[in-house]
Amino acid sequence: MTGVPPMRRAIGGGTMLAGVIGWPVSHSRSPLLHNFWLARYGIDGAYVPLPVRPGLFDVAVRGLQAAGFRGANVTIPHKEAAFAIADHLHRSAVRSGSVNTLVFAGDGRIEAHSTDGDGFVANLEAHGVDVTRGPALVLGAGGAARAIVASLTDRGIAVSIANRTRARAEDLAHALASPETRIAVTDWDRWTDGLPDHALLVNTTSLGMHGGPDDVFAPDLARAPAGMVVADIVYVPRMTPLLRAAAARGLPVVDGTGMLLHQARLGFREWFGVDPAVDADIQALLDADLAG
Repeated sequence: MTGVPPMRRAIGGGTMLAGVIGWPVSHSRSPLLHNFWLARYGIDGAYVPLPVRPGLFDVAVRGLQAAGFRGANVTIPHKEAAFAIADHLHRSAVRSGSVNTLVFAGDGRIEAHSTDGDGFVANLEAHGVDVTRGPALVLGAGGAARAIVASLTDRGIAVSIANRTRARAEDLAHALASPETRIAVTDWDRWTDGLPDHALLVNTTSLGMHGGPDDVFAPDLARAPAGMVVADIVYVPRMTPLLRAAAARGLPVVDGTGMLLHQARLGFREWFGVDPAVDADIQALLDADLAG
């Protein structure tokens, strides 16, 4: 299927509904992506923004469930509340310690997933990266880092974590520790020394984001081995200073837009029963929206 399908469809009594809950929620690109896929595959469905004030999350979710919604994505500031309301936490949510996708099951249960980590890995694989070759060096120790580290270690990949506050990196390593996982912690001011020992570098922080705390974040990658993959979850700008520095050294790079698309794909599949394609058409749609 090619081309951008029409985005407007009639909504009727049989229309399948999902949405994104947040406060604020107007910034979310999720409605753009999901409604594109709904139109592409001819699904009688709609995906809507759901602005829910803090303190009203439980009431809103129960109301959506009672109204026949299939489920919802969850964004700030409701992720802890989403974790608490779930009747069943999938392994992805337990391992990542967070929830970004709720599924209202036919038996009345609320199922909770985290699609961030698996979306990240799916994006790497879509770029032809063999993630199993590891090891990976992950910058940051926040929620995104935990989801990504969980997904990498679940695939048997050794991971090193570097964070400005070392204690947070140590807490993350401890939280995900198991006999099968290999997680090390390295000092923030020394992480570039460890580049030769890694095949994948991942920035999970907001460093390099336009308007962020350091939008010129471009560390020295002189010690990076040939062929090291450099990935950034920041997608504004799409080519962050880190990715530009890596590309200048001839290293393969993976930007953050693909993670956004693939984590959305996993939720769409749960609600609407179709595994949508992440291809040039939806990438162009997202790029145009980000550029606007």
